[in-house]
Amino acid sequence: MDHSHMDHGGMGHGDMGHGGGGGGGGMDDMCNMNMLFTWDTNNLCIVFKQWHVRGPVSLIFSLLGVVLICAGYEALRDFIRRYEASAARRADGLPRHRQVSVEKRSHVVKAALYAVQTFYAFMIMLLFMTYNGWVMVAVAVGAFAGYLVFGKSTCATKETACH
Repeated sequence: MDHSHMDHGGMGHGDMGHGGGGGGGGMDDMCNMNMLFTWDTNNLCIVFKQWHVRGPVSLIFSLLGVVLICAGYEALRDFIRRYEASAARRADGLPRHRQVSVEKRSHVVKAALYAVQTFYAFMIMLLFMTYNGWVMVAVAVGAFAGYLVFGKSTCATKETACH
């Protein structure tokens, strides 16, 4: 059955780079969604269609943004490690009956920080899954810079498998 005459504008195909309405900029302004490794930056969208690389300047700023995002992840990990050490020190100096309540509150905060860290790690995975070599290199550079600045007191092995 031939469906070429049907209007697919309301089906969301424009968001996926298949052509058609929705973007307002025509075929040349659509996000390019690669599922294979590439160095091509033509119509590269990074995670969101609004983060659209349209030229060399936006590519450079985008790659710097990716580096900062990935370095920020290492800063978050360092903050969490320092919070855990501080919470343990606080609890150690208290009588046992107060120590339990402080540990419970601390555990809730650590759970929230763990959720933020997990979300952050998966967002970085999505950056990597652009399959764009430039973005992948920026992720690695950001991890390097972040570890260089914030990872002084930790070993280099990772606990998280997704990032």
